[in-house]
Amino acid sequence: MESTLKEMRDGASVLDMDPKSTVGGGVEDVYGEDRATEDVLVTPWTVSVASGYTLLRDPHHNKGLAFTEKERDAHYLRGLLPPATISQQLQEKKLMNTIRQYQLPLQKYTAMMELEERNERLFYKLLIDHVEELLPVVYTPTVGEACQKGKVLDVLKNWPQKSIQVIVVTDGERILGLGDLGCQGMGIPVGKLSLYTALGGVRPSACLPVTIDVGTNNEQLLKDEFYIGLRQKRATGKEYSELLHEFMTAVKQNYGEKVLIQFEDFANHNAFDLLAKYGTTHLGTAAVVLAGLISALKLLGGALADHTFLFLGAGEAGTGIAELIALEMSRRSKTPLEETRKKIWLTDSKGLIVSSRKESLQHFKKPWAHEHEPVTGLLEVVKAIKPTVLIGTSGVGKTFTKEVIEAMATINEKPLILALSNPTSQSECTAEEAYTWTKGKAIFASGSPFDPVEYEGKVFVPGQSNNAYIFPGLGLGLVISGAIRVHDDMLLAAAEALAGQIKEEYLEKGLIYPPLSNIRKISVQIAANVAAKAYELGLATRLPRPENLVKHAESCMYSPAYRHYR
Repeated sequence: MESTLKEMRDGASVLDMDPKSTVGGGVEDVYGEDRATEDVLVTPWTVSVASGYTLLRDPHHNKGLAFTEKERDAHYLRGLLPPATISQQLQEKKLMNTIRQYQLPLQKYTAMMELEERNERLFYKLLIDHVEELLPVVYTPTVGEACQKGKVLDVLKNWPQKSIQVIVVTDGERILGLGDLGCQGMGIPVGKLSLYTALGGVRPSACLPVTIDVGTNNEQLLKDEFYIGLRQKRATGKEYSELLHEFMTAVKQNYGEKVLIQFEDFANHNAFDLLAKYGTTHLGTAAVVLAGLISALKLLGGALADHTFLFLGAGEAGTGIAELIALEMSRRSKTPLEETRKKIWLTDSKGLIVSSRKESLQHFKKPWAHEHEPVTGLLEVVKAIKPTVLIGTSGVGKTFTKEVIEAMATINEKPLILALSNPTSQSECTAEEAYTWTKGKAIFASGSPFDPVEYEGKVFVPGQSNNAYIFPGLGLGLVISGAIRVHDDMLLAAAEALAGQIKEEYLEKGLIYPPLSNIRKISVQIAANVAAKAYELGLATRLPRPENLVKHAESCMYSPAYRHYR
């Protein structure tokens, strides 16, 4: 029996009801409370809401001046609020006006985090309705700055919820391009989970951010009298692996096999071991890059297997993306994976990864060591390999020099350049540089946002290869299907669903990703595709399979609209 949406009302199943659309592609929850993806049946009147001062201090239920006259009487709010009663829409308008007056992104981040702590639904209403404007504030690149500023203390709270469906965990060793931030990396899982809710519709109470504090090797933090983490060098080896294993075991025991655990910003030397033990591939980033490549084929022509890919950066992100591209090429062309990998070349700090270097390479680089003479220097590698696609995952800014970009434009009629490193300061090149140095020929996307660029009278709109396109919808698909593990085919399904959302009008502007303003609807399509693949692979546990997975995904999405209290 499908336990999540079987509550009956007036003799009809929730699954049979025609949901009323609400914020950003979600639907109104027929229960009057956000429990659509929970495993247990819910009787609405069993949920009690605090009253008086306590209610105003409860971010899950506080509505501020949106409490009606009737609610103020029923919940002892008289005298605790000004007399005016205003709508959620007017609250949203007022707060956006306030946020837009701040000059610094960090000020906007602080204002948003303070809002989340006092009025959760209003926080998500703003984030959903203004996703393109606020995504860079609550996530990349501003969240990295917030982590550096020691804002972690604001988010280190005990987590009271027991029904957890998604966990994002970090050990703070490789936060964006900022390095080891120890305990102060907590902003990353908090920011990531806010996107699972705002963009993917997973209930806030079903999300758990975790930082595993094993110390830090950052001397500046160790000497900082205000640092709140463990004042010790990072635990390594057996001690570290045993702690992580204990964490994974405890999570499964506490929350069951269906909880989704996303590892975020672990250093490469730990990330590969963790993924080998507990995961399948690099979640989110690889799928969103693959989606962009599939979309770009409409501009470049040919199939994936007709192109040559060159990566600058052979770490966790680079090899994860490369592997998913090779998998998709193999699936589409019916060619062995070992063969499709030969279309993909990787470079690291020592130059092109080639077979003569194989003995000295880390194990995760060895599949990419192809037959070729050694080449050092990115410009020389570009000239030797003649790639049609250049992908930056190095975490080092300004590495796509004018000479490199010009070489790509000489080799290709439409060079595809993906500068994926975050934050903006670490991007391999800017959008303006890519368009200017190729004389408007480039198809460009980046990890962090760039403004549109005008070149010789034409406006180019750079795409953002943001994993926020993929992981919220992927997470929702896993939750609604009750998938017990993530399979590579699910990531391919997510990438294909995203690529399917690109329209001709976007391609005409050089965009290989749809606008983020449509993200909730995009997430629904991704969730349905992922859930369908989970059922096909026999990994889904929510049975029977809903007849219409798109409508089912919509019906399970969290909506931040205010609830009426009796």
